[in-house]
Amino acid sequence: MSISLDLSLLRSLVAVSRMGSISAAALQVGRTQSAVSMQMHRLEESLGQPILHRTGNGVRLTTTGERLLVHAERILGAHDEAVAEISGTGLYGSISFGCPEDYLTAFLPDILKGFSARHPAVEIEVVCAPTVELRPMLHRRQIDLALISLPAASNGTDILRPESFVWIASSPQPSILQQQVIPLALSASNTLDHRAACNAMDRLQMPYRISFASNSLAGLLAVARSGQAISVITRTATPPDLFILDDPMPVLPSIEIALSYASGSQSATVRTFGDYIHEQIRVH
Repeated sequence: MSISLDLSLLRSLVAVSRMGSISAAALQVGRTQSAVSMQMHRLEESLGQPILHRTGNGVRLTTTGERLLVHAERILGAHDEAVAEISGTGLYGSISFGCPEDYLTAFLPDILKGFSARHPAVEIEVVCAPTVELRPMLHRRQIDLALISLPAASNGTDILRPESFVWIASSPQPSILQQQVIPLALSASNTLDHRAACNAMDRLQMPYRISFASNSLAGLLAVARSGQAISVITRTATPPDLFILDDPMPVLPSIEIALSYASGSQSATVRTFGDYIHEQIRVH
């Protein structure tokens, strides 16, 4: 018996894989939750094998589902390229793009506006998360590409530009610098900026305490504005109402901004978006 795979079923499968739940995937593809659930059952019946593990916390792909996902993305990419070429409508399809919050604030408004003007038929979903969360999402193909942070001199193949961490505060000489133990507002302990700040303070043997911890850029900025702590963010993301501190704070290391793709082949739409990001923010 021949098996025919409906494109709409494959699109829903990709959405379910990326969102990790049928209800969230239903919102993305514009169907009801029951309709998407039925689509997954139809795929499983066609293949004669389960493609999803269903748990109380959502769903994840089985080994068969992972294999099918690779083919689904390739089939949908070829379909979208064919439609764009033959219809003359330009690029077509959807992209899931990951970006840390500081780069989103600094670069994304202009990038999204410019790319959408060139390719209005492309839908871009933005996933805002730190690099440590974006990397496994790329590995699991939950996102197509992402801007990530790397230590300086990483020798990565897609380095776009250098960046630096800076100390920020509500004034150029905040009174909390006179405290015996300096309060810091930092992101999570597994991030580059957190480690850079702690290592720099330890190197100069400057006593400190972490008074606020969050991966939210808005939260770090709010605490810095309150004058209750000194924070660390990228220079690019520093707003004009906050001050960059030098002496007596220790020197912080530089990093690099890189563009990373999900494993496997990329569609023409994803490649074109990646090229546009290069064009907009790469420093030659």
